[in-house]
Amino acid sequence: MKNLKSIVLGGTRGIGGAISDRLSEITDVSKYSSLEVDTGNLENIDMLIRENPSTDILVLNTGGPPAIDFFNITDDHWEKYHNQLFLGFCKILQNIHINDGGFVFLVSSFNIKEPNPGLILSNAYRLAFVSVFKSLSKLMAERKVSFINIAPGPIKTDRLKNLVSNLDEFEKTLPMKYAADPDEIGRFVKSIVEQDIGYLSGVSINFDGALSNYIL
Repeated sequence: MKNLKSIVLGGTRGIGGAISDRLSEITDVSKYSSLEVDTGNLENIDMLIRENPSTDILVLNTGGPPAIDFFNITDDHWEKYHNQLFLGFCKILQNIHINDGGFVFLVSSFNIKEPNPGLILSNAYRLAFVSVFKSLSKLMAERKVSFINIAPGPIKTDRLKNLVSNLDEFEKTLPMKYAADPDEIGRFVKSIVEQDIGYLSGVSINFDGALSNYIL
C-alpha cells in the first residue's frame, strides 16, 4: 500500500497528527498543518489544489472556532469560519480528484447531532458541510470512493484543554471516565484503509465514549 498517497489537513498535531502518523505506516503521507494550509485562507486552499491534483486518501480536518456567545459573533467571525469549516473543504473536494477506490475522511464533531449552545459557529458550519459530505458519498459511490465522517467527542487535544477548566475533573464526569487519546482515531482510520472497508461509506461515526444521548 506504500504507493498510495494521503493528504492529511492539520496533520502535525492532535487528531490530524495521530491520523497522519498511522497512515504513514501504510501510505506515503503529505502532512499539512493548520499553519501550512489554513482552510480559512482561500489562497492557501488554491495553492494546496495546484500542488495536489489527485490523491487516494484525503483527511479533512481543521481546528474549531472558539466558544463565542451568539450575540457577540461578528460578521468577520461568520466569514472566517464559513471559509474554514465549509467553503475551503468544498473547494478541495471540487478540485482534488479522489482516485477510484479511495477514501475521504472528515473529522467533524459529535455536536453535529447534539449542538452545544456555546459552540454555535462550529455547530452551524460543521453540520452544513456534513450535508455536502453525505451527498458526495452518493455521487462518488459508483467509483468506489468511500466517505466517512468521524464525529469526535472529548479527545485529549489542545482544543479540549482550552474548552474545559480542569481536565482531570472533567474526565470524571464522562461515562468511561477518560477522554480518548487521539491515537484511537488514528488507529481507526488506519484500519479502515488497511483492510479496505469501503462499504462503510456515507456514515457518521461517533467517537464519544457513550457520552451522547441520541439513538441514531
